This record gives sequence, C-alpha cells and structure tokens, in this order.
Amino acid sequence: MITRTADRIPDQSGRTAVVTGANSGLGLVTATELARHGARVVLAVRDTSAGREAARRIGGDVEVRELDLASLDSVRAFAASLTADHPAIDLLVNNAGAVLLGPRRTTADGFELHLGTNMLGHFALTGLLLGNLAAARESRVVSLSSITHKNAHLDFADLMFERGYRAAPAYGRSKLATTIFGVELNRRLRAAGSPIVSTLAHPGLTRTNLTPRAWEHRGRLGQLIARFGLLVTQPVEQGALPQLRAATEPDVRGGQFFGPAGLWETRGRVTEARLGREAADPAVGARLWAAAEELTGVRYL
Repeated sequence: MITRTADRIPDQSGRTAVVTGANSGLGLVTATELARHGARVVLAVRDTSAGREAARRIGGDVEVRELDLASLDSVRAFAASLTADHPAIDLLVNNAGAVLLGPRRTTADGFELHLGTNMLGHFALTGLLLGNLAAARESRVVSLSSITHKNAHLDFADLMFERGYRAAPAYGRSKLATTIFGVELNRRLRAAGSPIVSTLAHPGLTRTNLTPRAWEHRGRLGQLIARFGLLVTQPVEQGALPQLRAATEPDVRGGQFFGPAGLWETRGRVTEARLGREAADPAVGARLWAAAEELTGVRYL
C-alpha cells in the first residue's frame, strides 16, 4: 500500500496516463511519480510554456498538450487530438482545479468558474475519452475531491450561483459536484458492465500554489492568511499520495475514496475516506448527471 511514500508505487511501464493541471502542485507531483515509475504521461495544461518547463523537470516519457477546462471547445479539441495519437488510455487523473476567492467569474461557456472548471470541464473530458479508456485494460478515472465537499450543498435551482454569490461556498459546491460525479460515474460503469474503474481522492489541507493565489484579492491581509496556511497544511508531496494510491494501487475498487487519516482528514498517512451524505446519495447523483449532460452536451452511459 502507498501510505507514507511514493517509492512503493507499482511499476507503471506500458501505461499511458493523462493528468490535468499537471504543471504545478498536486498535478506536477502526480505526473512526476507516474513518469518516474515508467508511465507515459500526458501533461494536460492550460499554459503550455509552464507545461514544457514541468516536462523538462519531470523527464522520462512525457508530452505536453493544451487543455483549458474552462472552455468546452478546448476540451473537445484536446480530446480529438489525444484520441488521434493515443486511442487507448490507461489512466485519467482529473486533478486540475480553480480556487478564486474574488468576485464571481464565468467560463467561456457562461458557467460559474469553479463549477465549470472543476466539475463540468472534467465531466465533458471524461465522457469524450471514455472510448480511449475502454480500449485499455484495467483503466481508471481518478476524480479529485476536497474535504470541503462535506459541508457543501447543491442548489439545483441556482447551480451557477447567480444569487448571493460567495466564493468559498462556490468552491465547496464545485468539489461536492466533482465528488458526486466520481461516485455516479462508478455506479454507471458498474451498471453497464464496464471494466473501467472510477475512484476518488482528496489531499486534505495541502500547500499548493493555489492557496496564495486564492487570497491575492485581499492584499496584505491575504498574504497573512496565506502565510498562516503554511503552518497548518502538509507538503504537496504528501497531499498527492491519496490520488497516487487511487491511480496505481492494484486492488483499488470502483467507488473507493482516499484521503489523509489525520485530524479531520486534514493530513497524514493515506486511508479510505468517508463521503459526505449528499455525495453518496444516488438521487442527487442522477440529478446532477442529467444536468451536466444538458449543460455540456456530452452523453456517455
């Protein structure tokens, strides 16, 4: 088991992995470890110059491709290009995420930015790559959740948070939606008899480049908050272990959810985590799935 170190990751030779948001933070660590253990890794990034620098640091069999999850046109273009070159994909790590605590913003398609990037973009991407995943043996999808999902609630009458917008709850809703997506995907894969495995992970409280950026709009106060965060968060290398376990451990089952075992699941060794009540509700899963299909135009199972 991968509980304390990435050194015990099984050999990944012969596997092709796609990691979104792979140029920094959790995505960079995940891509680095997958490549270090033999996988061919596609860095799916919005900023290709940053992606090329990441690829240089990682080494191994790594390629960079442009993907902006805040644009369905970009998601479709990425999927089409990737399919042409990699018809079979063994692993899709839906890692990328937006964390912005300023005013409400929208994606290119008019979705609230957190929901549009963190969940709807990945929903569309996964659906468009489902054939690639089905073409590989023992393929997996890993969805990156957050402990914030447990205190969030989806308002289906206002999914885009147009009324009374607050950034922190919007982020929590997006991570709840992402978690529901990973769980519901597993239900549908099992019902269809698909061999693809859908798993989930969350990093607890982890130091990444997103934390200081999220507080930039608060000026000096934001800088102080970000510095305090350094005291209560764990290193990104530790925070990436749950998603690496979900991605690589041989006996992982569909629907399993991994996170830190420490206080309130914020840090520490990797263990199986607990889903929030709304995330585990099949009725909520079916309702969100239908909404996501309608919003993105992507239908799969």
